[in-house]
Amino acid sequence: MIRRLKYHEIDFKKYSDCLENSQQRKYSATKDFLDITSGKQWEALVYNDYEAVMPVPFVIKYGVKIVHNPRLCQQLGVFSSKDDIKINEDFLNYLKENYLVRIYTFNDANHFNSTIESKNNFLIFPDVYEKVYAKYSPKRKRKLRLDEEVLQYSEIKEITYDEAKNFIKTNFIGAKSESDKLSFMKIFELFFAMNFLKFSAFYYKSKIINIIVTFCDKDAIALLGTFNDKEYVKLSGASVLIDKAIKENIETHIFDFEGGSLPNIEEFFRGFRPELKPYSIIESSKKELFKTLFKLIFNGKFFKN
Repeated sequence: MIRRLKYHEIDFKKYSDCLENSQQRKYSATKDFLDITSGKQWEALVYNDYEAVMPVPFVIKYGVKIVHNPRLCQQLGVFSSKDDIKINEDFLNYLKENYLVRIYTFNDANHFNSTIESKNNFLIFPDVYEKVYAKYSPKRKRKLRLDEEVLQYSEIKEITYDEAKNFIKTNFIGAKSESDKLSFMKIFELFFAMNFLKFSAFYYKSKIINIIVTFCDKDAIALLGTFNDKEYVKLSGASVLIDKAIKENIETHIFDFEGGSLPNIEEFFRGFRPELKPYSIIESSKKELFKTLFKLIFNGKFFKN
């Protein structure tokens, strides 16, 4: 049986135990990650006595609760000791029948009988760095061979949020508005304060020209952002920073590229020869949301929100 629990009703000890012992574990489904990215606007679907759990984040628009993945939260879905197609289908159906869903993503280990759209993600699994590097594309290896002049005048530093924020704000691509950008920055600031984030900077002639932001989890390093000064793209600072992060962590951690839907970004990530790991996603247009809203009202389920 699936139960729907509001935030204050969740037994977080049981929720965390289920997540940590699940086949599908993702750092993005942890309480800390969801609390910060959603502002504690999430609830949980629970199967029996926390045998399987499914976090459901939401936003409130015009007094209506709408399911929407938070910023920087790529994958959620069902978490259980063993991935079970039937249980996954039950959760999927419950979600569709009881919520207004704008965007919800499952994880790459969730399987379904239903036909669901998917998006691409890329992972490098733990291995000896030399073996990982050997798989890089010839082009990526060339990019990592910096010429003598660049080597002489460049350095890599791990910096603080305060040292990184102005460069990130200036070179932030993808935010829909200034307020959207500020929301991303606030999440970065909070994660850094909790020691989850690292800001790695590539300096050229004492000037920052690239920064990567990585989230550090017990079994994964996730690339949450890459920020570049367009004037220095040819110096390949971003490639060098990502390679360094891989080199320092890949023997013990998965390296998660966190995306790859845009052709130029996917091409860049593929140069590191990661494994393709698609994940399922359900999306609704505004028109489809209105139809679902009327259906929920008609079926008497809307008022449960």
